[in-house]
Amino acid sequence: MGYEPTSVRNEHGTPAVAPRGRLSQWLGHFSFNLMANEDGGDAAAMDNQPCHDRAENRRARLYQEIGEFMFAHDLDLTPLNFGLAYDYVTGNDRAIEQAVRAIIMEKGKLTNGQAETILAETHKDEFTPEAMTEMLDSVESNFAQLSELVKQSQHEATHYGAALQAQVKDLSVPEMAEPVMGRLIALTRSMIDKSRAVEAQMRESHSQTRLLKKNLDHARKAAEQDHLTGLPNRRAFEATLREAALRAQGNGKALSIAFCDIDHFKQINDVHGHDVGDRILKFVGKLLADISNDTCHVARHGGEEFVMLFEGQTTAAACEIVDAARIDLSSRTLVNKTTGERLDKVSFSAGIADVAAYEDARAALRAADAAMYDAKTDGRNRVYIAAA
Repeated sequence: MGYEPTSVRNEHGTPAVAPRGRLSQWLGHFSFNLMANEDGGDAAAMDNQPCHDRAENRRARLYQEIGEFMFAHDLDLTPLNFGLAYDYVTGNDRAIEQAVRAIIMEKGKLTNGQAETILAETHKDEFTPEAMTEMLDSVESNFAQLSELVKQSQHEATHYGAALQAQVKDLSVPEMAEPVMGRLIALTRSMIDKSRAVEAQMRESHSQTRLLKKNLDHARKAAEQDHLTGLPNRRAFEATLREAALRAQGNGKALSIAFCDIDHFKQINDVHGHDVGDRILKFVGKLLADISNDTCHVARHGGEEFVMLFEGQTTAAACEIVDAARIDLSSRTLVNKTTGERLDKVSFSAGIADVAAYEDARAALRAADAAMYDAKTDGRNRVYIAAA
């Protein structure tokens, strides 16, 4: 276990060359192929080929380049990652292209967690998880208002029906009753029937409102949970981090954050398959959650990355807990249940940071991430504390 100061390092020693990513470059390459075909005497055939065929060829090449990019960086096949790869390969989003290129130049590889960070930063003013939460809260508020309106309308309809019935009883004077009796009775019956119909509709609407609210509760829970490990996901963690940082500022208690990354995870997937990789992710997630003994909040940050938040714990105390999990994992002998084959030693590297030592919680998370990369650079399977 290391407690030495850390700084961001390039694990690869020299800057890596980022893959070609602009649409103009890709089109230029495609145009070169067309020229080659023309030199070979196939220009006439190309000219006679329908335009939609050439468009399909361009799309196929674009899909291939996007797929090669995602495979090279072992990115999960999610719509968000595909969108990021498309924006990078085509140059459709300049901010995303620059952010991805910077990480590739520094780290040599883009991870799922880094991809999520780029998307969160570049689209923070657009449709974000926070915006979704606000909309869900607004919908729930509207449902609450509708429920109150239903109750009020039920009361008013019942009261109005009773008032009409009372007026009918009061019309006992013969000379007054006869001219209006028929109309009043018809009106009263009509109003009573309408009131009953409205009450029935309101009861049905109220029932549907409760059901929709229940579904929203389930949807929110699903949106904040990682489907593979069952742990909170990045969205839920960031909300918890913001709340914990505010509490720490108010009560002056320590708040530490840990960033953990499974070592050589791509090799595990390549050698044993993604099913084994998924089981490793679930196993590590459960190990981190169990060993924390309810002293911290554990979440899957994305890909093979996990984060842990320690309220009331110094970085040294948090490091002891994380390092105990590291030792436990690296000492285990894991077996592929499908083949019975023993797996190579599975371990993780981690970085710890003191949230109070940085300008905000996100800066502390980046510091923990940098300390984790230092741990990987120095041999992996170790835990470092970030220098404040």
